[in-house]
Amino acid sequence: MITNAQVERWLREDVGHHDVTNQVPGETTGRLVAKDSGVVAGLEAATAVFDYLGVDVLESLDDGAQLEPGDELLRVEGPAREVLRGERVAVNLAGHASGIATRTRRVVDRARTESGDVRIAATRKTTPGLRGLEKRAVVAGGGDTHRLDLSHMVMVKDNHLAEMGLEGAVSHFRERTSFATKLDVEVESVEDAPRAAEAGADIVLLDNMTPEEIGAAVDLLAAYDGVLAEASGGITLETVAAYAATGVDVISMGSLTHSAPSLDLSFRTGV
Repeated sequence: MITNAQVERWLREDVGHHDVTNQVPGETTGRLVAKDSGVVAGLEAATAVFDYLGVDVLESLDDGAQLEPGDELLRVEGPAREVLRGERVAVNLAGHASGIATRTRRVVDRARTESGDVRIAATRKTTPGLRGLEKRAVVAGGGDTHRLDLSHMVMVKDNHLAEMGLEGAVSHFRERTSFATKLDVEVESVEDAPRAAEAGADIVLLDNMTPEEIGAAVDLLAAYDGVLAEASGGITLETVAAYAATGVDVISMGSLTHSAPSLDLSFRTGV
């Protein structure tokens, strides 16, 4: 849910305390238009901005729709001053989210050339204050959100292992989690993958390994019924197909959110 408090923060940042630029009289219409091809996302946030300002949203595409240059994403109508005040915030939010959705779709399509089952997942490498927007954009692009916050799953990572050891860390967290909470254990060598499964991992995260190493670890984990294999660390659009071909269940990529360029959008009034 996008709250009024979030919208107020976004608008306060852009409008400030003495907005002269947008003191335009009368009523107008406006439309958000794609300048690049890509995938739509973030229109819920853009709509929330205009709703807050008392601007009517007349038409809107659904998240996940494919865009071509010139396509209209959103059409609004209302007081010219308020349409103009919402314009930049709406464009920035929709452009950022659509860029993430577009990048995700490209990665998913590339992975699907090798595996129809592998999930492409985001990480917690999100922009503070915009995680909900960014995670929804990943879904719009065909990806998986992974955990939305620390409460959704326990990830036993390198620092935990350094402090408590693999078996000790898994035991420590298993005692403190609900039966419904999954344990994702990060390992950095093929040999440690079955160790993590034996210790009680639900998911074994194979970190910073080559596709060949991932394939070997996946073969070892096949002996552990129900344990998922997740690959992560430096995987790119160019290499994702090779990782998908290993038979891994999940490929998680921070770059879906932290490195996606915004989709080029334009807002035009009076037409």
